[in-house]
Amino acid sequence: MADQPSPTARRKQIILGIIMGLVMGVVIALITGFWPWIFAGIAVGLASGAILKPPAS
Repeated sequence: MADQPSPTARRKQIILGIIMGLVMGVVIALITGFWPWIFAGIAVGLASGAILKPPAS
């Protein structure tokens, strides 16, 4: 696998995933009124950021 992403791109992907998960969790928590959805959103964002492969540049 010669086209591995750089550590900077990987870190950026994880941070972006956490931010997107936080936003998703807050929106769902506001809609449902159940505040633990914020933590679930962060977990989903972290998992998405870790699974998705950032573009190799």
